[in-house]
Amino acid sequence: MSKEFEPNIIGFLCNWCSYAGADLAGTSRIKYPPNIKSIRVMCSGRVDPVFILEALQKGADGVLVAGCHPGDCHYQSGNYKTNRRIKLLKKLLMEMGIEPNRVRFEYISASEGKKFAQVVTEFVEEIRRMGANPLKQMK
Repeated sequence: MSKEFEPNIIGFLCNWCSYAGADLAGTSRIKYPPNIKSIRVMCSGRVDPVFILEALQKGADGVLVAGCHPGDCHYQSGNYKTNRRIKLLKKLLMEMGIEPNRVRFEYISASEGKKFAQVVTEFVEEIRRMGANPLKQMK
């Protein structure tokens, strides 16, 4: 009996919005896959692309970065910087032969627990279809 592939996903979540949205999903008992390991960061703008590359290099199958909606960042422009960085990082991943969709950026507010659960569910399914991170097999 073969076991279905279960992705390992790292989530960098903004303290003010996305982490609170994840907390709301949990306290509201909204179901979503347990595949995500959340890391609280003060702002999505503090997520250096090197952190994402390191997570992938160390075997994460996918990385979710979530921040405040445009105009709502507690640090004014952190989420705008993150959006630009993720777009550039995806181009770099493509050049490296890694599926760029292994990295996802979303705007999730503190009141969007349902959206958080939906994003995680969709992302887990997408990563499941892609299969394990090819870097994991190089170790």
